[in-house]
Amino acid sequence: MTGDPYVVVVGTLDSKGEEHQYVAGLLTEWGCSVKLVDVGCLGDPSVTPDISFQEIVRSGGAEARRLLGEKDRGKSVGLVSQLAADYIAELSRTSNLVGIISLGGGGGTAIGTAIMRRLPIGLPKVMVSTLASGQTSHYLGTKDIVLFPSLVDVSGLNRISRQVFRQAAAALFGMVERGADSAEVNEDKPLIAASMFGNTTECVDHARMLLEEAGYEVLVFHATGAGGMMMESLIAEGAFAGVLDLTTTELADEVAGGVLSAGPDRLGAAAESGVPTVIAPGCLDMVNFGEPETVPEQYADRLFYHHNPQVTLMRTSVAESQDLGARIGAAASAYTGPVSVLFPRRGLSVIGMEGQAFYNEEADGALLEALKGSLKSDKFLTVLDHSINDREFAAAAVDKLLSLIKIKDGGR
Repeated sequence: MTGDPYVVVVGTLDSKGEEHQYVAGLLTEWGCSVKLVDVGCLGDPSVTPDISFQEIVRSGGAEARRLLGEKDRGKSVGLVSQLAADYIAELSRTSNLVGIISLGGGGGTAIGTAIMRRLPIGLPKVMVSTLASGQTSHYLGTKDIVLFPSLVDVSGLNRISRQVFRQAAAALFGMVERGADSAEVNEDKPLIAASMFGNTTECVDHARMLLEEAGYEVLVFHATGAGGMMMESLIAEGAFAGVLDLTTTELADEVAGGVLSAGPDRLGAAAESGVPTVIAPGCLDMVNFGEPETVPEQYADRLFYHHNPQVTLMRTSVAESQDLGARIGAAASAYTGPVSVLFPRRGLSVIGMEGQAFYNEEADGALLEALKGSLKSDKFLTVLDHSINDREFAAAAVDKLLSLIKIKDGGR
């Protein structure tokens, strides 16, 4: 990083200049160095930016200027999102950019969060939006963006908007100021990624303790769809020395239409990156839905477990288990680095053990046989006579991962 630290206030200054200038003024008053960035593509800015829209467009070349000249709002927002994301991502690499804030409706939120998704984790990102409720995952992606509900439209300054904008600016200011004097980040230890769900907590907690004793720092990701996508994203970036993917339950939601799918490419990042990985079928005995009334009608005759009033779990069928076993086997077979699959014969979750609600020997057996049939070699599979939450299973998973890391490191 070079130069003095500064924050950027990014917005469509053709329609929301007054609002962004207000936030920039607050941050300046509190002692921040601020650059006001214009991403408004439909008219001249109502206030003077430090980085103009024209400067951002020039960075995209002649084709970008031609497309913006068509004055198609939809195309313009998409193109400006890309150009501005490229421009500010470059600023974050080459200068001392320490935070970003934006305010917007639909178009402004699309542009602002597109930029924020390109910036590194840990750099404070605040988005004040009219859309900060309901389904917002496509705005957040896998980044640490703070969404502030605007409460009223981002249209002028009034007694409500001033209060919201001030609070959002204060949040960014606090993150920047307190983050600057933090000495808590320890970058010396190699990182391990681990996936966990409530029904595999005992296993992953014990594995984490063992890995920490071995000198690693463990990042645990909650297998809730977003958690799996975040883990996949960081694996692809090369953040980890190893992956302990013991809770692959998001695949069950992908197969059966549950609400916590991480998409069809779950397991793909580790396969491509070559990072040493241990995989287990943790919680593949369940599919996640919301309240009971949200369960699709086609599943009316299935076995359910009411985890809490907002979460309904459905037991995976024999056919779904076969599908899941084949998917994991095919994924593991495609790995370019050291990989091993561990199978807990006595249960895939707390409620999947003998005597519990989701115990189903036939379905678990179908998963195992499909897994065996789709692996390119038996040497990738170890079947253990434990449930997934037995300490012996966690210890075996850790031992296996450490041995794979040693192989990757050439036996050192």
